[in-house]
Amino acid sequence: MDEKNLRKSLINPILEWARSNQKSAKHRETKLFAEKSFSLAEPPSDEPKETLFKVPAQFNGKDYITMLLHIDAEIEHGLMLQYLYSAYSIGGPEVPDVHKEAVHNWKNIILGIAKEEMGHFISVQNVLKIIGAPLNFGRESYPWDIPFYPFPFTLEKFTLKSLAKYVYAEAPSDWLDSKDPLAIEINKSVHAQASDPHTVGALFKVLLQLIKNPDVIPDAAFQPATYPYQAKFDEWGRGYTGGDRGSAGHNVFTNSPDVLVAPLLSRDDAYNALSEISEQGEGEEIDTDTPSHFERFLYIYKDFKRILEETGGFDPSYPVATNPYVGEPDSGNSPESDEPALDPEQNPITNPEGILWANLFDIRYRLLLNFLNHSFLLDNGNNNNGGYTPRGLIINSTFGEMYNLRSLSTILVQTPLSTGSRFMAGPPFTSPYSFDLPFGEHNRWRLHKDLLVSSANLIEDLKAITPQPHSQYLNALQEIDRKLLQTIAQLMEANPV
Repeated sequence: MDEKNLRKSLINPILEWARSNQKSAKHRETKLFAEKSFSLAEPPSDEPKETLFKVPAQFNGKDYITMLLHIDAEIEHGLMLQYLYSAYSIGGPEVPDVHKEAVHNWKNIILGIAKEEMGHFISVQNVLKIIGAPLNFGRESYPWDIPFYPFPFTLEKFTLKSLAKYVYAEAPSDWLDSKDPLAIEINKSVHAQASDPHTVGALFKVLLQLIKNPDVIPDAAFQPATYPYQAKFDEWGRGYTGGDRGSAGHNVFTNSPDVLVAPLLSRDDAYNALSEISEQGEGEEIDTDTPSHFERFLYIYKDFKRILEETGGFDPSYPVATNPYVGEPDSGNSPESDEPALDPEQNPITNPEGILWANLFDIRYRLLLNFLNHSFLLDNGNNNNGGYTPRGLIINSTFGEMYNLRSLSTILVQTPLSTGSRFMAGPPFTSPYSFDLPFGEHNRWRLHKDLLVSSANLIEDLKAITPQPHSQYLNALQEIDRKLLQTIAQLMEANPV
């Protein structure tokens, strides 16, 4: 069986099952909660029961759940990057003063959603950890998951069309199937951009049913002893819960993000974590105090559309490239009048300075993923080294790289794609050649060291450019890396293997 037919045989039954059960289950749960007279486990006889999804014969239950969790991890990773790219592109000289506050709020809302996607990505690793499955830090490379992706992975600037895709990806299916004029408009826009778009909800529908069923995955598969190695909210939440970080505006949609990072001890914990992730995305049970990703994206879409209709149109974003990647350096100026339009598929960064910034960005992106991966191999403190814990060092370093990616993205969206171009580069988010860490603590710390040394070489090349308006940032980054390298040298010495 070829790869296309293999995907079809494994995935289409899931999509068909989810579609056939979603409406009846939604209707049943709404009625039950309203009447408060039945248990969800015992629906009234006149209501259709949700059918059980049957795991394909070539899998056992735990292995199939692992595959679905890997797919979900890649979806969360991919959506996070696309949301970040869109948010980083927002701004620039085309934004009228009267609309700058609204545009600034849109950017903060999308950045908040991306932070919540990061929480989802980390929490899925916790679920994989507790069932003794391999973790997954990759994206869009799994051979059977293409039908589950909402739309093809695309790094593109913030526009009404790209925003429509984000609304669609997070939308409840009953809204998309409704006669709401906005739902019809979103459907038309997204289907014009992608041949077979999907929402994220179908995958969670299957996952939630399977993981709560002891006949599919036994109690013995859940390993509470992994708790010390799992991500915890007090390490990763950084105050992002219940609006603790305050509000970026004056309405519920601009409240600070609510990052979900749930450590797990049992089947119920795993089920609840996945259920909360699903609810934060679709938000079928609408809570006006905590709008879902779908509701927040729809708010931005309506606000943006309203302003476009009032003003006749303006561009709220820098003219960044679509799917930028590092190309060969150009040799000179490219007159704007002769410059072709951007390729809708992908665009090379050829400006020599832009290439340096893009390469530095990709190294720091890889460092972030490596640090995050490494954190799941270190416990809460049994491997302390002097006055600090390696786990704490890794987590702090991960946050440091999040801030670096934001700083570098801000630079790249204002760096010409080619010399003299009117188009800007944008952060490439190049997928590393490997997401795996080497065997042994010594070699894992050595890998971090190697990437930091490569970063240092690029920083020196950038500092040699005269004038360098970002030299203050580069000097600060250099000093932080110098101290980190000293600590890594001590850890390598303390861990000969």
